[in-house]
Amino acid sequence: MKYFLCVLGMVFVIEGLPYFTFPGHLKTYLRRMAEVSDRTLRLFGAIAVAAGLILVYFGTS
Repeated sequence: MKYFLCVLGMVFVIEGLPYFTFPGHLKTYLRRMAEVSDRTLRLFGAIAVAAGLILVYFGTS
Protein backbone atom coordinates (compact mmCIF):
# COMPACT_ATOMS: atom_id res chain seq x y z
CA MET A 1 0.00 0.00 0.00
CA LYS A 2 2.89 2.37 0.74
CA TYR A 3 4.30 1.80 -2.76
CA PHE A 4 0.89 2.53 -4.32
CA LEU A 5 0.59 5.78 -2.37
CA CYS A 6 4.08 6.83 -3.47
CA VAL A 7 3.24 6.14 -7.11
CA LEU A 8 -0.07 7.98 -6.81
CA GLY A 9 1.70 10.92 -5.20
CA MET A 10 4.23 11.07 -8.05
CA VAL A 11 1.39 11.02 -10.59
CA PHE A 12 -0.15 14.05 -8.86
CA VAL A 13 3.21 15.84 -8.83
CA ILE A 14 3.84 15.19 -12.52
CA GLU A 15 0.28 16.07 -13.51
CA GLY A 16 0.29 19.25 -11.44
CA LEU A 17 3.62 20.67 -12.63
CA PRO A 18 2.34 22.14 -15.94
CA TYR A 19 -0.58 23.85 -14.18
CA PHE A 20 1.79 25.34 -11.61
CA THR A 21 4.63 26.39 -13.90
CA PHE A 22 2.92 27.39 -17.17
CA PRO A 23 -0.78 28.19 -16.56
CA GLY A 24 -1.01 30.59 -19.54
CA HIS A 25 0.55 28.17 -21.99
CA LEU A 26 -1.61 25.37 -20.66
CA LYS A 27 -4.80 27.32 -21.36
CA THR A 28 -3.70 27.89 -24.95
CA TYR A 29 -2.80 24.22 -25.30
CA LEU A 30 -6.18 23.10 -23.95
CA ARG A 31 -8.02 25.43 -26.34
CA ARG A 32 -6.13 23.85 -29.23
CA MET A 33 -6.87 20.39 -27.90
CA ALA A 34 -10.60 21.14 -28.01
CA GLU A 35 -10.24 21.45 -31.79
CA VAL A 36 -8.74 17.97 -32.21
CA SER A 37 -11.19 15.27 -33.26
CA ASP A 38 -12.48 12.76 -30.72
CA ARG A 39 -11.09 9.90 -32.80
CA THR A 40 -7.56 11.34 -32.65
CA LEU A 41 -7.78 11.90 -28.89
CA ARG A 42 -9.01 8.33 -28.37
CA LEU A 43 -6.14 7.01 -30.47
CA PHE A 44 -3.55 8.93 -28.44
CA GLY A 45 -5.28 7.82 -25.23
CA ALA A 46 -5.19 4.17 -26.30
CA ILE A 47 -1.50 4.46 -27.20
CA ALA A 48 -0.75 6.05 -23.80
CA VAL A 49 -2.64 3.30 -21.95
CA ALA A 50 -0.85 0.58 -23.92
CA ALA A 51 2.55 2.19 -23.30
CA GLY A 52 1.74 2.51 -19.59
CA LEU A 53 0.71 -1.13 -19.34
CA ILE A 54 3.89 -2.23 -21.11
CA LEU A 55 5.99 -0.15 -18.73
CA VAL A 56 4.18 -1.59 -15.71
CA TYR A 57 4.68 -5.11 -17.08
CA PHE A 58 8.41 -4.64 -17.59
CA GLY A 59 8.75 -2.79 -14.31
CA THR A 60 7.23 -5.65 -12.34
CA SER A 61 8.95 -8.56 -14.08
